[in-house]
Amino acid sequence: MTYVETNGARIHVKTAGSGRPVLLIHGWPLTGDMFEYQTLALLEAGYRVITYDRRGFGLSSHPATGYDYDTFADDLAAVIEHLDLQAVNLVGFSMGGGEIARYLSRHGSQRIAKAALIGSVVPYLLQTSDNPDGVDASVFEDMKSQIRTDRFAFLQSFAKQFYGVGYVTSPVSQGILDWSFMLAIMASPKATIDCVDAFGKTDFRPDLKSFTMPTLIIHGTGDKTVPIDTTGRAATRGIPNAKLIEYDGEPHGLFATAPTRLNTDLIQFIG
Repeated sequence: MTYVETNGARIHVKTAGSGRPVLLIHGWPLTGDMFEYQTLALLEAGYRVITYDRRGFGLSSHPATGYDYDTFADDLAAVIEHLDLQAVNLVGFSMGGGEIARYLSRHGSQRIAKAALIGSVVPYLLQTSDNPDGVDASVFEDMKSQIRTDRFAFLQSFAKQFYGVGYVTSPVSQGILDWSFMLAIMASPKATIDCVDAFGKTDFRPDLKSFTMPTLIIHGTGDKTVPIDTTGRAATRGIPNAKLIEYDGEPHGLFATAPTRLNTDLIQFIG
C-alpha cells in the first residue's frame, strides 16, 4: 500500500504480486477494493495486480475540485509513472473505462500492452442529437438530486439495480450489497455528485482513435445502469482491433454476478 501525490491529491494505491502488471480502475461509486474476485484470480494466475482509489473515493484525498476526466487521466498517469509500470494491462470498469480512454489520448500508449473495458461508459453515455441512443440528461439530474437529499438511501437503492436484484432475481448475497454500500459511503458527497456529470456527460468518441493496442470489451446485455447499445457496442464499432464479449442477461455489476467467467475471459485475453 502506498500513496501517490498528484494534482493536489494523494491517491491510495495497492499493489501485490510480482508478475506482469495488471492495473484495475474502479467504477462509481465504489473503490479499488471492488475488484476482490479479480485481484485474487489474477494473483493466483501469476500477475502483479495494482488497484487505486479515484480521488474523492475510498482512502484517497477528498478535494473539493478536480472531478473531471482530464484530471482523472493525469492521476492514472501519475500512478503508472510512480510505479514505473511498463507493458501494463489496463482494466477499467464502468466510469473507469473513461480513465483509460482519456489517458491514452493525453499520455499515449507507450506503457500500455492491452486494454479492457468492462461495463464501460465509453464512448458517450449522454443522449444528444448525434447520440440518440444515449441516456436522457434528466436521469443524471435525478440521481444528483437523490444523492443530495439522502445519499445513503440512494446508494442502497442504486446497488439493487447495479447488481440486478429484483423481486424474483437475487444474483448477489446481502453481504455483497452491504459491502458495496460500505465502499460507496467512503466517498465524499462532492465527488459522488460531481462524478455523475463526469461519467454521464463526457464525450469519449474523439479518444477512441487512441486505442492502438488489443482491446477487450465485456458488457452485460441486461445492464440497466450503463446500457450496452450506446456504450459497449458503440465502442466496439469505434475502436480498431476491439473484441466484444456480451454476457447475456448480466447486469452492470458483473464483476460480482459473473466473477468466474469474467476472470477467465480477462486472464485469457491478457495472456
